[in-house]
Amino acid sequence: MPVNETLSQYSDWSYTTAVAVYVLAMVFFLVEQSFGRKGRAAAERTRERARELVGAGGVPVEAGQVPATPADRPARSRPERIGRMGVALTVLGALLHLSALVLRGLATSRVPWGNMYEYIMAVCFIAVVTWLVVVRKFPVRRLSALVLLPVVILMFVGGTMLYAVAAPVQPALQSYWLVIHVSAAAASSGVFLVPGVASVLYLIRARHDRDPAAFARFGPRLPGADVLDRIAYRTTVFAFPVFTFGVLCGAIWAEAAWGRFWGWDPKETTAFVAWVVYAAYLHSRATAGWRGQRAAVINVVGFAVTVFNLFFVNLVTTGLHSYAGVG
Repeated sequence: MPVNETLSQYSDWSYTTAVAVYVLAMVFFLVEQSFGRKGRAAAERTRERARELVGAGGVPVEAGQVPATPADRPARSRPERIGRMGVALTVLGALLHLSALVLRGLATSRVPWGNMYEYIMAVCFIAVVTWLVVVRKFPVRRLSALVLLPVVILMFVGGTMLYAVAAPVQPALQSYWLVIHVSAAAASSGVFLVPGVASVLYLIRARHDRDPAAFARFGPRLPGADVLDRIAYRTTVFAFPVFTFGVLCGAIWAEAAWGRFWGWDPKETTAFVAWVVYAAYLHSRATAGWRGQRAAVINVVGFAVTVFNLFFVNLVTTGLHSYAGVG
């Protein structure tokens, strides 16, 4: 089918605008990160005084509970309001990001992950959505700039060096397995970005906790090591079954296309190595003796293998997956 150039152009504009909005959101989060520490400490002292006053009046107040009366609630500091504006900008960026994906698919009349540019676009969108869910569940909003940074870098590389004009996919990729296999690979890779960053930050925080002189300026600004550990574990637990499903679907597609389930192609081999590393992380995280730093190191290695698979294997090595740039 012919490509709709108008929709393709709108997709490119949405993509570029989403990157710009993500960068602006990063600036807001950095402002909160830089100037919000004193405000958070003052707000916590205000909450403590409010709990003491309410408790003295005979009303039981649970730990962490904020007074119900609006007049009693401490006003949000300016850095906190800026951080919330950063979240709103991130949501706006995600909507523009989704629009870029949908418009690309409509322009080409296929799923929008048929080349490296589109694949990276999909991976980054999943990463942003995953982080928004994490921010909703955990008090880690001030880390958003550190998560958006690799997203922005990936999208910049994808939109410049790896950009591909909208076009139908090659005949070898015109299969329903493109929808199943590649979507599972993109979804799991996007989610894996979050525990990768969380595990790196966990190692920094744990090092600071052991030696306060280490990362003296950056370490205290991070959430507790236990919070970062829970984020890394829960997101990996979610992504690993999706990744496993994607690997199995890839083997089935390989058998249908090439007559064998597994051929130790560079892409297949690296994906298998990543699968083994993440399986080792989950096993180590479930074993009491390997929790903490050693498990975090394994998770960082898994993330490094995933990034290696995304770029080096796709763009440098040659194999059965080279024509697609994805797999």
